[in-house]
Amino acid sequence: MIGLIFGETELPKQILKKIKNKKKYLIIDLTKNKNFKNDKNSHSVSLGQFGKIIRVLKENKCKKVLFAGKVKKPKFSKLRLDFKGVYYMPRIIKSSKLGDAAILKEIINIFKREKITTISSLYFNPELTLSKGIYTKIKPNKDDKININKAINTLNRLNKYSFSQGTVVRDKKIIAIEGSKGTQTMLNKCKIKKFYNKEGVLVKFPKKKQDLRIDLPTVGLKTLVNCKFAGLKGIVLKSKQNVFLQKKKCINFANKNKMFILVK
Repeated sequence: MIGLIFGETELPKQILKKIKNKKKYLIIDLTKNKNFKNDKNSHSVSLGQFGKIIRVLKENKCKKVLFAGKVKKPKFSKLRLDFKGVYYMPRIIKSSKLGDAAILKEIINIFKREKITTISSLYFNPELTLSKGIYTKIKPNKDDKININKAINTLNRLNKYSFSQGTVVRDKKIIAIEGSKGTQTMLNKCKIKKFYNKEGVLVKFPKKKQDLRIDLPTVGLKTLVNCKFAGLKGIVLKSKQNVFLQKKKCINFANKNKMFILVK
């Protein structure tokens, strides 16, 4: 039995689709709207109910868990806490100051104390990550490569506690660096008409010292669309350290709009 700790985004649905009729599982549903409430194996739980979460996992002999999706920072004052929630919550609150991913990382540490092992979010879906290569007809030119290197160097210089998985570079200048609100918000800020000339790039790499079992940089069709309207020419990811959803649609969209998808 595998325990699936599911948050927001499309990735949990892809994982569930892959294993639904192949493996015994239970779901700990941490989504705001209880997205998995219709699944008979789903348990809707508040983030503060660690006692219930651990009890459900142990009662079902789940020695391994998989995290997928985003767990947004909650309003801690409104959380329903059980006994273990009261015990562990100060750690969660402290970690939340470092971003949403830090919350998941602290939950992993709590599970470890409870003798529950966390496996990679891509354990059942290795096809959802891209390896090194160029996936589109369009390839980066000399100027694109300068922008890409500038973006990578920028991410490498960021503090290890930074929220940032992504940055946008255009004309050798840093246009935006991803904040705690994520890639979409960053790209929306780049939607300026005078830049609508497809000369910039988005680079998304894992954060420094990131636990690669969780919260990998994720790209889907929505990301490509936002890049188009931000006037960007391409997206760059790190080999096998990404989640790439809707692969066929993304590649078709990129080719149609003369954009590139590069994995380094």
